[in-house]
Amino acid sequence: QLQLVESGGGLAHPGGFMRLSCAASGSRYETYTVGWFRQAPGKEREGLACLTIGDGTTYYADSVKGRFTIARDDAKNTLYLEMNSLKPEDTAVYYCAAAHRSVRLMCGMGYVDDWGPGTQVTVSS
Repeated sequence: QLQLVESGGGLAHPGGFMRLSCAASGSRYETYTVGWFRQAPGKEREGLACLTIGDGTTYYADSVKGRFTIARDDAKNTLYLEMNSLKPEDTAVYYCAAAHRSVRLMCGMGYVDDWGPGTQVTVSS
């Protein structure tokens, strides 16, 4: 089991940039697939970007492909979500997640073992 804690949320302007961080602790971090989800009010939780630590395989949802990038610092067991060209519809609570699954099962189907508590991102002028 991993313990996950997000940071870096807040207010951003449309067209702006924000980077979220997720610090992971626990055993065998290198065996996990890790990623980012979000949930906007009244909507289902959505898998955005996932990464398999072992082989670097990535998955991006169509809604963020080309704008968001998942990045990693394995020395710090830290995961990042770099968000460019932010839109008001990106406003949501963003969650870090981990699973012993493929990127497609985790991000595409929502199979998650561990969740962080979430961080609010608001995009508004």
